[in-house]
Amino acid sequence: MEGMLKENALRDKTIIVTGGGTGLGRAMGTYFLKLGANLVISSRKADVLEAAAAEMAEETGGKVLPVACDIREYDQIENVLQRTIEEFGKVDGVLNNAAGNFISPTERLSHRAFDIVVDIVLRGTYNFTLAAGKHWIDNKQPGTFLNIVTTYAWTGSGYVVPSACAKAGVLALTRSLASEWAKYNIRSNAIAPGPFPTEGAWKRLFPADVAEQIDPMKRIPLKRFGEHQELANLAAYLMSDYSAYVNGEVVTIDGGEWLHGAGEFNGLEVITPDMWDQLEKMRKK
Repeated sequence: MEGMLKENALRDKTIIVTGGGTGLGRAMGTYFLKLGANLVISSRKADVLEAAAAEMAEETGGKVLPVACDIREYDQIENVLQRTIEEFGKVDGVLNNAAGNFISPTERLSHRAFDIVVDIVLRGTYNFTLAAGKHWIDNKQPGTFLNIVTTYAWTGSGYVVPSACAKAGVLALTRSLASEWAKYNIRSNAIAPGPFPTEGAWKRLFPADVAEQIDPMKRIPLKRFGEHQELANLAAYLMSDYSAYVNGEVVTIDGGEWLHGAGEFNGLEVITPDMWDQLEKMRKK
C-alpha cells in the first residue's frame, strides 16, 4: 500500500482535481503532491476546500490552491483555470473526479433528481474538459485528462440509472477525445474503480441496513475492498509521463467484481466440496 512511482515523478506539473477536497479525490491529490505536483482542488464548498488544502499542504509540504467551483457553471470553471495560471503559470492535467449519486428505484425519481446527477457527472465533466482542452489547444500545450467512470458505464445498472447514463457519457467523451485531440498532444484516459469505501459517498450508497442485506464484499473475488493508495497509484501513473503512450484507455480496478457479477455461474462458489461430490455422482450416473 505504498506509493508506486519514484520521487518527483510529477515534479513541475500542475494538476486540477475536481471534488478534490474529500474522499477519493483528496486521496489521489495527496499522492500527486507527494510526487512533486502543484495541486488545485475544487468543489462547491469553500470551507471544506480550504481546510483540506491546509491539511494536505502540511502533510506533504506541497502547494495546494483551493478554488470553489460549481462545475455545472462554465464561467466558474474558467475562473478555476485563470486562478491556476495566475498561481502556477500553467495547467498540465485535469482529474475529472467530482460526482453525485444515490440509490433509488428509477420510478421514484423526479426529473430534477435525474438532472442533478447528470448535470454534475456528465455536464460538469464535459464543461471542464472543453474549457481546459480549448486552453491547451490555443496555447499549443500538451495536456492530460483523467476521468473517473464506473464499470456500469458500459453494462448499465438498476437503481443508479442517472449515474449510469452520465458515466456512459463520460466514457464516450474519454474515448472520443482520445482520438480527436491526440493530434494536439492531449491524452484522455479513465479509471473505473470498484468499491473504495469513503466516509461520505459509501454511507449514502450502502447505508447500514442495505449493507446487511447486500454485502458488497461478497461480490469481489479478492474478498476485500480497495485501498485508497492503490487507486492513487494508478491515477498518478496515468497522469504522469510514464503513461505517455496510453491514450483512450479505461482501466478497471475492482478486484474482479464486475467480471464476477457478469459470469452466469460465478455464484456457484457457495457450493461446498461435499455438495460438489454429490453433483459429481449425479453427473456420472
